Amino acid sequence: MLKKTLVAFALLFFGPLLVGSAMQYLKPWPKGWYAADWSSTGALAMPADPGEALVQVYSARAGRWRGLVASHSWIVVKRRGETSYTRYDVVGWGKPVRRNAYAPDGRWYSNAPVLLANLRGAAVDAIAGKVEAAVARYPYSGRGSYTVWPGPNSNTFVAWVLRQVPEIGAELPPTAVGKDFLGPWFGFDRTPTGTGWQVSLGGVAGLALALEEGLELHLFGLTVGLDILDLGIKLPAVGRLSLLGP
Repeated sequence: MLKKTLVAFALLFFGPLLVGSAMQYLKPWPKGWYAADWSSTGALAMPADPGEALVQVYSARAGRWRGLVASHSWIVVKRRGETSYTRYDVVGWGKPVRRNAYAPDGRWYSNAPVLLANLRGAAVDAIAGKVEAAVARYPYSGRGSYTVWPGPNSNTFVAWVLRQVPEIGAELPPTAVGKDFLGPWFGFDRTPTGTGWQVSLGGVAGLALALEEGLELHLFGLTVGLDILDLGIKLPAVGRLSLLGP
């Protein structure tokens, strides 16, 4: 019985991991960051109404070998009265938290981003303010604090901000490796959507149960999950598959 359980468990994690990695590997890769396309997709036009506040969350496949299994996420805000957007990312060189290092809706290593949350309107101004305050409090903002795996990395940053501002309600994709890093040892906190709770052992193993995220099992930064509300499943490297669409 134990042997069958271990085999099923291995297939559940490593089967999708191999398939998803192979699918990404067969796509054309830029030779390096200098050859990659970082330009705007044009999805986010320049703000026509300075009175409109905005908060958006994006995710795109990571670059080169990381893109086999992982994605990169970031947050965009605009306060009332401002005529430009502000993008916040975490990167792996220098001081990790970056402000406007890339176009708000830009590609990441030539990969087009997916919009995960889109809050607009005058009432969103307060949420945008909370986002900026959370960015300023991010606990892993010191030089050299970035760690590709298990975290803290770019997805750890966005997930941390989302936990501080649950009004955003954004759910990061299963490929957002590092989103479940809650500290170097044992961690217990809300899920990024604020609709449930999760536990984590150094970002290496953990469990989440929430209304929006559903039931998730985390192992080595990878996610396997069942989303009842959206009739979907979450698989390592492959991402989220739902009968109700993306």
